[in-house]
Amino acid sequence: MSTVLSARPAVPDVPDRAKPRWVRPSVFGLLALTAVLYFWDLTASGFGNSFYAAAVQSGTQSLKAWLFGSLDAGNVITVDKPPAALWVGTAFARVFGFSSFTVLAPQALMGVGSVGLLYLTVRRVSGPLPGLLAGAMLALTPVAALMFRFNNPDALLTLLLIAGAYCTVRAIEKASPRWLVFAGVAIGFGFLTKMMQAFLVLPAFALAYLIAAPTGLGKRLLHLVYAGVAVIVSAGWFVALVEIWPSASRPYIGGSTGNSLLELALGYNGLGRIFGGQGNGGGMGGGPGGSGNTAFGGSSGLGRMFGASFGTEVSWLLPAALIGLAAGLWFTRRAARTDRTRASLLVWGGWLLVTGLVFSFMSGTVHPYYAVQLAPAIAALVAISGHALWRGRAHTAPRTVLGGMIAATAAWDFILLDRTPDWLPALRWVIVVLGLLVSTIVVVGVPRTRTVVLGLAAAIVLTLGVGTAGYAAETVSLPHSGSIPTSGPKSSGLGGGFGGGMDEASGSVGQLLGGTTTKWAAATTGSQSAASLELASGKSVMGIGGWDGSDPAPTLEQFKQYVAAGEVAYYVDGGRGGGPGGGSNDISEWVAANFTATTVGGETVYQLTR
Repeated sequence: MSTVLSARPAVPDVPDRAKPRWVRPSVFGLLALTAVLYFWDLTASGFGNSFYAAAVQSGTQSLKAWLFGSLDAGNVITVDKPPAALWVGTAFARVFGFSSFTVLAPQALMGVGSVGLLYLTVRRVSGPLPGLLAGAMLALTPVAALMFRFNNPDALLTLLLIAGAYCTVRAIEKASPRWLVFAGVAIGFGFLTKMMQAFLVLPAFALAYLIAAPTGLGKRLLHLVYAGVAVIVSAGWFVALVEIWPSASRPYIGGSTGNSLLELALGYNGLGRIFGGQGNGGGMGGGPGGSGNTAFGGSSGLGRMFGASFGTEVSWLLPAALIGLAAGLWFTRRAARTDRTRASLLVWGGWLLVTGLVFSFMSGTVHPYYAVQLAPAIAALVAISGHALWRGRAHTAPRTVLGGMIAATAAWDFILLDRTPDWLPALRWVIVVLGLLVSTIVVVGVPRTRTVVLGLAAAIVLTLGVGTAGYAAETVSLPHSGSIPTSGPKSSGLGGGFGGGMDEASGSVGQLLGGTTTKWAAATTGSQSAASLELASGKSVMGIGGWDGSDPAPTLEQFKQYVAAGEVAYYVDGGRGGGPGGGSNDISEWVAANFTATTVGGETVYQLTR
């Protein structure tokens, strides 16, 4: 039975002229439709996440801010992530001008690139049709339709991880250390996008190469060492740059306690995310909001990816992917060590299992949109295993498994759609009836007439895709803002997340700040509030204390020096933050004791310059 999934050898290097005529127009059509989906009414979301949008604006005003990912062009403090995504976004804004479109468009382009690269990766092993199906399923995953239209770092991270998978698949074909090093470089730059989250795919890539590369064990191990060095170098050069750069002449590393990017990677954005603490809640699951807060993942455990927080984001095809993975590994258990179908299943299956389990059991901060990292693996597994099982439908076992995948998807889609009963209430019934009918026909078997086979294949694709596609379309039709965006209809109940503390008043205050000529137009507590003022005024605004006001930057003494030098025009009270450990409370008290307050747009403002 192992030949069922491995009978057709991969033909990755067939020239375009030798491929079926439908392949090239189908690929261009997929990419074109993906572009339409991701660019449609893109600017309805404004600047999306104002926190990152303000950092892009600062990068267009200061080369140092561009390099370090500073929130403000005066370079007091960085965002609490490494700057790779901001490097791309700022470059785009520097070329085409800073606007809502130039802030969001790079992510949409990354989405189109991710779909195309996933097609190429799956095609190399399973052929063009599974590649097209995988690309389409990724494009229509709700959380992908959300994050490829939003300016969080996750879009670039997803693209880089798919690039790593592509390079790994290429490396396995001929035991190529060069392609494996390229995979390491992609993961290294993934670290510079979202730190240790990028490393979750490494076990899968390494295991697949170690098992399947067509060379001796010694060389396989040596090649993995090369790839490991590539990861360290491509991720470590910027960490080293930050560490050796004099701290007095660069911005404070937001989110760290010791002004260290390495400490940020290991602490707040590393082990703190997994185990809690270090600014990530109390380690009880659900992040700072506790187990009942779906914006922070809800309760930890095996059911989290199917629960109220993550379920409608990414799990529409997750049952089918898990069934397909298990069946694929079973049917290929007696295949040759170098079998490329099994190697591909190990790449994507390992990606899904390791990442999914880490997300499921994280006790620190975790948000629903993190699930976009699972979307490529789910799409690839369903496409690869589903296509292979369809090819083996003459045998009872593959036919039964395929029927099970279809029925499980229909049943799970019904459950997911029932969570938003007021949105297209008839759709869930259509899916479950169609799914049960199609799965029964698949299991029983059908005549081998071309028309019937094509009709059944179309019905399978429709059953698998209509639920996730509907949710993705609804996601695209709505604007998204804040720091915790969610997909689906508004009735999904997660809202837009946290925004700045003075969004409504930032227009009036922004007009005041727009006329300033000082290094910082204003200072306020918290990066979120500062970001709103930066975008409203177009000027540099100091976010005292970073994300939540708890970072020790600037200190009270530093702030006094800035004011004495006439470098800060105003202090805007009422910013979000002021947590323990930062100097924001001391600064606000000092300002209130030494300067006169006025009211602008409902906000308390102190003029600091004479």
